[in-house]
Amino acid sequence: MSMTVGDFIVKRLHDWGVRRIFGYPGDGINGIFGALNRANGSLEFIQARHEEMAAFMASAHAKFTGELGVCIATSGPGASHLVTGLYDARLDHQPVLAITGQQARTAIGGHYQQEVDLVSLFKDVAGDFVHQASAPAQVRHLVDRAVRIALANKTVTALVLPNDLQEMPYEEPPRLHGTIHSGIGFKPPKTIPHADDLQQAADILNAGKKIAILVGAGALGATDEVIAVADRLGAGAAKALLGKAVLPDDLPWVTGSIGMLGTNPSWKLMTGCDTLLMIGSGFPYSEFLPEEGQAKAVQIDINPNMLSLRYPMDVNLVGDATETLKALLPLLEQKKDHWRKEIAAEIKEWWKTLDDRAQAEANPINPQRVTWELSPRLPEGCILTSDSGSCANWYARDIKIRRGMSASLSGGLASMGACVPYAIAAKFAYPDRPVIGLVGDGAMQMNNMAELITVAKYWKTWSTPHFVIGVFNNEDLNQVTWEQRVMEGDPKFDASQRIPNVPYHRFAELIGLKGIYVDHPDGVGAAWDKALAADRPVVIEFKTDPEVPPLPPHITFAQMQHLTEALVKGDSHEGGIVTGTARQLLGALLPGGGDK
Repeated sequence: MSMTVGDFIVKRLHDWGVRRIFGYPGDGINGIFGALNRANGSLEFIQARHEEMAAFMASAHAKFTGELGVCIATSGPGASHLVTGLYDARLDHQPVLAITGQQARTAIGGHYQQEVDLVSLFKDVAGDFVHQASAPAQVRHLVDRAVRIALANKTVTALVLPNDLQEMPYEEPPRLHGTIHSGIGFKPPKTIPHADDLQQAADILNAGKKIAILVGAGALGATDEVIAVADRLGAGAAKALLGKAVLPDDLPWVTGSIGMLGTNPSWKLMTGCDTLLMIGSGFPYSEFLPEEGQAKAVQIDINPNMLSLRYPMDVNLVGDATETLKALLPLLEQKKDHWRKEIAAEIKEWWKTLDDRAQAEANPINPQRVTWELSPRLPEGCILTSDSGSCANWYARDIKIRRGMSASLSGGLASMGACVPYAIAAKFAYPDRPVIGLVGDGAMQMNNMAELITVAKYWKTWSTPHFVIGVFNNEDLNQVTWEQRVMEGDPKFDASQRIPNVPYHRFAELIGLKGIYVDHPDGVGAAWDKALAADRPVVIEFKTDPEVPPLPPHITFAQMQHLTEALVKGDSHEGGIVTGTARQLLGALLPGGGDK
């Protein structure tokens, strides 16, 4: 049998180093799936429950491995379902290739069933490269360019393949005018700024007395270099959400997360510094950075588009974080640790505050207790992920990352529904490492429950079964509820915010996983112990209190005023808001109040 276009595409992807594809089948992409079947496992296909989840898995694969993530879907609705997951990859600068089917070439333009203008649909999310194939001899360079551009630009690309083309005999491009003869292979260049730019940056950093560092996902491979530069400068360091695993939290000068999900020490680090060094971060909230004009600033980023975007930088260094920090270190002067002593004292006090907040009474379980009890129990080398929503606050603040751990989530897009697909992709990439995901009940109902079926389908193929999903069941779309109260001054709108109470642990048991239910704070730690030692994947359902506020640690007077307005308007949950953990935050602005 001669090689079809589908066979060639599968082989070409394998030649590029692809070994796993996430997706869902359909008649518009049957030619590729037939080729996958004939390839005898050279490319592993992972069947998601929904195409959006397959795209999230491809994005997560890229984040956790640094490799190209690939997802595949049929024409029409299958292709359009990919878009949200693809935007997750695009906004977080991850290399992902989407492959979709299309109707037959003779039908295109005829208002045919499932005919969608997919090139136009993908034009934004895959704007660097999206093309529809029209002839067998064209496919070679389309695959090569789609892969190379995704890897080189750290972005999303897309290939659209009419269904009749997939089954045609493959033809190499002839040696004629108007043909393309492409090849495989890409290795990222070693990118280092010019020497004079490095010296200008060093001059600014050497002149600073109170230096703050902010690291993001672009610094994930540069832990040792970041530590060396921070030690030389006597600096403190905050972490953007996607950079959580850059620095271990046991270092006394690491202030933890920054921003809406951040810590008081990070806030004080930024408001008190005179110099800022930002490394590989697109952290979006400028109000949590130094005030404009307060600090001299240096930024390192491999992507020039991200430079001087959140804060007006004095020196912009285009370069790989690891190589640039190595080149910068010899130019830096050793500083004393006076600034660090202030930072360390703030951090020590903050961890005590978090402990107090986690132990505070709630009805029935304080959600902070869930992550606080998990943190010291985290297995070595584990991989962590979280969904968007209030659970991300506790993931960001309470989890202490140690060396060798990995952690990521939907950052720039901050999409609900990414936790379980992220965890699945992590477990396929590293089947011998424990994987732990945190998800709210809203996202669980949205699509994560369905992906537990994917876990049930595949978990026995993993080398270890250690896979745990912790569900925060508070019957509330909690993050938005508190945003309504604090940002808008509106009381909770039960019609939009209240969601059904679902027995998630029983659903897990129904499909062959282990389910654990916890509705008392004293059972939280034991539940994590039991789950992390289980012989199969586990869903722990924690019945948590929705009135524990997932608010910024630095609450403004305007936020306090809005919350007061919500209470005055008659929030139906007023009693819960003004008691317990909420008082810890509100008390900071009330006479005689505040954390002790």
